Amino acid sequence: MMITQRLKSFKQRLKTSPLARLASDDSGLALTEFAFVAPFFLTIGLVGTDTANYVITHMRVSQMAMHIADNASRVGENDVLVARKVYEDNVNDIFIGAQRYSGGLDLAANGRVILSSLEMNSDGGQWIHWQRCYGQKTHASSFGVEGNGASGTGFPGMGETGKEITATSGNAVMFVEVAFDYDSISPLSVADGKQITYTAAFNVRDNRDLTQLYQTNPASPVASCAQP
Repeated sequence: MMITQRLKSFKQRLKTSPLARLASDDSGLALTEFAFVAPFFLTIGLVGTDTANYVITHMRVSQMAMHIADNASRVGENDVLVARKVYEDNVNDIFIGAQRYSGGLDLAANGRVILSSLEMNSDGGQWIHWQRCYGQKTHASSFGVEGNGASGTGFPGMGETGKEITATSGNAVMFVEVAFDYDSISPLSVADGKQITYTAAFNVRDNRDLTQLYQTNPASPVASCAQP
């Protein structure tokens, strides 16, 4: 009997000992579980946020290309009596507008815009009459350079192979290519540094003087396509 009482007493002391209380304490269980799952959810959150930003950047670059092509199709001096002349200054204004439109993307520092005037040459073929560029990114056009197709009919036009855009006689197409380097907002991005490229094209909207890009007096800077 005495032995039984001693065993019960010993078991009771074990249950009330600090180690026993610690082993049965579950007050920190939620915090421990959170510590295990937090890195996973943080990773998913960062990747998801950057992916959404990447998609939005694609949309903005696409809209920039259309914005530039649309503006280029409208510019020129406002004289309804003669064919509208386009000046180097008009092209510079288009690029300044594109930079402001780009906002935080900073097109000048992170991108490259290539604006081409696609026309029909005297042989009935396609011709890149002139080409102007903007932005510090090193990027060459994928669809031709100024002077391509000046004669003959070998130059197919500009755009995706087999689906080239062409100009009609006496008209011009403002073809724009925008290349932009994506800058991630997350250290876990899978798209950081990837190049985003979009094109857009609009026919000129008015009767335009296609002989040349004119100069103002004093002369305006020429947005050369020489690589920076």
